[in-house]
Amino acid sequence: MHNKRSGTTPKLNLFIASTKDTAGMNIAKQLIEQYNFEKLSESFHKNPVYSKTFQNKETKLLFVNTEIVDTQFLGDLFNPNLLVFLSRHSSASGIPTLSVHTPGNLSEAKFGGKPRNVSISPAAAMKNALLEMAKLKDERGLDYEVSYECTHHGPSLNVPAMFAELGSSPKQWKDSKAAEVVAHAAVAAVSECSNCSVALGIGGPHYNKKFTKLALTTQIAFGHIIPKYALPEVDAEIIMQCVERTVETVDSAVLDWKGIKGEHKPKIIAALEELGVPSEKV
Repeated sequence: MHNKRSGTTPKLNLFIASTKDTAGMNIAKQLIEQYNFEKLSESFHKNPVYSKTFQNKETKLLFVNTEIVDTQFLGDLFNPNLLVFLSRHSSASGIPTLSVHTPGNLSEAKFGGKPRNVSISPAAAMKNALLEMAKLKDERGLDYEVSYECTHHGPSLNVPAMFAELGSSPKQWKDSKAAEVVAHAAVAAVSECSNCSVALGIGGPHYNKKFTKLALTTQIAFGHIIPKYALPEVDAEIIMQCVERTVETVDSAVLDWKGIKGEHKPKIIAALEELGVPSEKV
């Protein structure tokens, strides 16, 4: 388990953007400008590398030339304290959205990563980013929704990893004001976090408004979130993996009870009891 790992904690944080991703490049540009990132002499993927120190930890901004979901190779190259992917968010609805989530696959690997393998979820870091998004969106009067997304798509990494996303259509990807908010949220993610009670979320839609509201209004921080649509493929082993592959100790599971089909409820309750994780229904 990650949070029981021995040895020294690496001091490096990584921000990753893809040269194929308009939103990611826009967010990266805002980071460089807002925080005076320094351009280093080294390069990565034939792209410049930028650096900035936050709270005694070096944070490097790297650019990859692949799509961001296809960055499984990063796990062989780096062992960072936290990895934040700066990314576009796409959805058919096109609703302007600022979102955070952990990458990884609860079942098959349709979009990068490994099947039935989730990344390590940085619950406090995601909560910090979500709070910053909500605060700045309101302060700046941006007409965007702020939301958790469930755990989905690649890469599946053995390091704490999260996505900070700007969406949901090309119009938003080019929105420099919204990109600046995501940049500030990414920096909030690498900042020292406040006390929070960490939960595994189960049930409900891909964008769970109940879980988002809980994180924005209470001490709860969500790590992995398993949505209703994934539950047919989810078993006790995946639930255990989501608990174990969270940076912090998971204190509880929050169940979106109406957003779970009756046939899936017994296996979820049994798995949580086996793990000794208390649950609450919302």
